Amino acid sequence: MAFARETPLKKVLGLGSAHEGTSHFWRQRVTGLANLVLTTCFVILVVTLVGRPYPEVVSLLASPFIALVLLLMMVSIAIHMRIGMQVVIEDYFHGPALRPILLILNTFFAFGVAAVSIFAILKLAFGGA
Repeated sequence: MAFARETPLKKVLGLGSAHEGTSHFWRQRVTGLANLVLTTCFVILVVTLVGRPYPEVVSLLASPFIALVLLLMMVSIAIHMRIGMQVVIEDYFHGPALRPILLILNTFFAFGVAAVSIFAILKLAFGGA
């Protein structure tokens, strides 16, 4: 006989033991899909820029549409990276002090990667190359 330990509200919200439900799962899948599309655009862009002179490459990368695609790609990659590493840390690192420290460092690292990338793209887009 199966015991129903879930309340109807818990079933509707999809909350598990971590009380996050499926939002973590879906965030990882949505950023993964966004990364697929944005990285494909990036690869196509890089292939079209091969062999072009530096000033032409800089002017193309500084265009608003290309800069926006690059910004979206870097933000999506940083979020996806943070979530993926969080799962690895939660699964393989145990200890009352180690896990929280690693989770904090993971967040800072992902934020740092995003900040440096965004700064570089904005500098390029606004003519500071």
